[in-house]
This record gives sequence, C-alpha cells and structure tokens, in this order.
Amino acid sequence: MAADTMNAKSVQPRLRADALRNRERIVAAAREVIVESGAHIPLDEIARRAGVGNATIYRHFTDRRELIHHVALSVMSRVADQAESALAEEADTFSALRRFVHAAADEHIGALCLLLSDGLDKEHPDLIATRDRLADGVEALMGAAKADGKLRTDIGVGDLMVALNQLTRPLPGSACVDFEPFVHRHLQLFLDGLHTPARSELPGKSMTLEDLQHRP
Repeated sequence: MAADTMNAKSVQPRLRADALRNRERIVAAAREVIVESGAHIPLDEIARRAGVGNATIYRHFTDRRELIHHVALSVMSRVADQAESALAEEADTFSALRRFVHAAADEHIGALCLLLSDGLDKEHPDLIATRDRLADGVEALMGAAKADGKLRTDIGVGDLMVALNQLTRPLPGSACVDFEPFVHRHLQLFLDGLHTPARSELPGKSMTLEDLQHRP
C-alpha cells in the first residue's frame, strides 16, 4: 500500500506558485535537518526551518516516509544537474570531474545513504529514473576524462560514488556539522589519486553503480 500511495503521489497536480514554494522550502529544510541530525528528527523542526506549519507539511506529504522519498529525489536530481552542467561548461574534462566532485559534496550527497536506508522503496520508478540519470551523468564525466587520458582507467562510477559518500557522510551530533572545509581538502587529495599517470595498482576491480545496488 505504501508503494501504491507513493506512485499516486508521484503524479502531482499543478501547484500554485505559493504552494510550490512551500513544497520546495519543506524539502530543502528536511534535507538540511537530515544532514545535521538524521532522518528521525521531529517534523516540527522541519516545519520551523521551512517557515510553515505542520499542517502544510501534511498537505504536501502523507507521512515522513514520503517526505524522505522526495528529499532523496531532490538530492540525486541536484547532483545529476551538477554532473551535466560541469561536463557542458568546463573545457578541461578533469576540471569538469573535479568541479562535480566538490559540487556533489556541497549538495551533501553523503546523506543519501541515510535516506535510502530508511525503509524507502528503492525500486520506486521515480527513484530508479533519477538514479539512472545521475549514473549516466557521472559515467559521461568519467568517460570524457578517461578518453582524454586524464583519469585512470581502473576505476568506475561506483568507486567514485563510494568515495564521495564516505567523505561527505554527515557526522553524528550537532558539534560536527561544520566540517565542510575538511571535506574539500580530503576530496582534493582523493582527486589527486585519480589523475594519470596512476602511481599504484588498485586491488580488486572497478565498480559500477549496479554493482553497489546488488551488494548484500
């Protein structure tokens, strides 16, 4: 029934401009709160951050699970936008990859693990479509850098996304929220390791996003 509810809700009626702004504020506030404190923060706090009442949240989302579903879609969609714009706008392919990696960190892509592990239907058509778009965008970025001889060839999209998730995953507790400067330093070190010529041979094999999705 939950999946049927979400499928029905995924075909949204056309919203008035003010209602659309409220919906976007709620999703943005939820993303911010989840990054800081996890997915089980009270909806009161999300409403407060969004500047709306609790009733407004329930006018847009039937429950917490549906709200988190849309936060996950928002994160993946925004990161996919970053991949596509970086490839289109940067003349140097490795610079495009570097720009994407830092932009994905700013979008708090590491929160995706928290979102997708919170009982969401990972096979929901909206999630699959957005995930595929993200995978295609990152694959295009990496493929272009490999074709130019600037990215080592023994890594796959899955390798990059695992590293991004690990290096940008929110740390528990409000005292650890402001760690972005360290994230970008460590991401830059990671990127240096991706540049050719490779300085070592990696153990194991490169990973795709499909490999990650089918791991137990």
